Amino acid sequence: MSKIILSKNFIRGICKLALNEDLYPLGDISSNLLQNNIKKKVKLISNQSGIIGGLEFAKQTFKLIDKKIKINLKKKEGSKIKKGDLIAIIEGNTKHILTGERVALNFLSLISGIATTTNQFVKKVGKKSKICCTRKTIPNLRVIQKYAVKLGGGINHRFNLSDEYLIKDNHIKSADMKKLIQLAIKKKKGKKITVEVDDLVQLKKIIGLKFDRILFDNMKPKILKKAIVLSEKLYETEASGGITLKNVIKIANTGVKRISIGSLTHSFNSLDLKFEI
Repeated sequence: MSKIILSKNFIRGICKLALNEDLYPLGDISSNLLQNNIKKKVKLISNQSGIIGGLEFAKQTFKLIDKKIKINLKKKEGSKIKKGDLIAIIEGNTKHILTGERVALNFLSLISGIATTTNQFVKKVGKKSKICCTRKTIPNLRVIQKYAVKLGGGINHRFNLSDEYLIKDNHIKSADMKKLIQLAIKKKKGKKITVEVDDLVQLKKIIGLKFDRILFDNMKPKILKKAIVLSEKLYETEASGGITLKNVIKIANTGVKRISIGSLTHSFNSLDLKFEI
């Protein structure tokens, strides 16, 4: 898949866009009521346990507003935090810190929330299966969200439609299944080919064709187990559809190698963090 690179320049550019969104056209008219020479230390504190992520986004947000703001990190990116933990101390012009507060928190809460949710799934399944995200991401935030998944111990599915072949149900409804797979095999040029199946009948039709991975969609654990017995020696196996923290261990116990979960990036809970003067 495409490489996800979060360079400082990339992060800085994203933070700049976020600040423009928040400050156009007149700036922070509330914080501008404060005197310009007030300096304070502001603590970044966690209101719940989880995985902290997005610290460089917070740093770049404040640096864009005021290069003199000092950020003293007390936790490392990707580390586990508990409720009440001190994550960082931000020191400088209070007006400028308050101007960047919400943008910094938005990045921190988003990335930490996805990393935390991912880590909950990873801990549930242990070494039985790999937890994987999907393309069900917020538009224009995919790079950041997939970064957060990796921070939480998960792995990334294809980044975009060019990364690999994924022959899904609607492709299959639009053309002959075997012909689509055979065409993908001819055109693959090093790309992986994944085929989605809904039941054992579909699976039996394609077993033996030379592709890479089977994606079992919305299969009950009993059926999924049978499907894996039929296919695991020939293909990498993956399960998806309606997977939650309550049922993920049942899915992992079937022997499936990968479990893809859309909710990691489309229905996550942001981590509750706060800045405190």
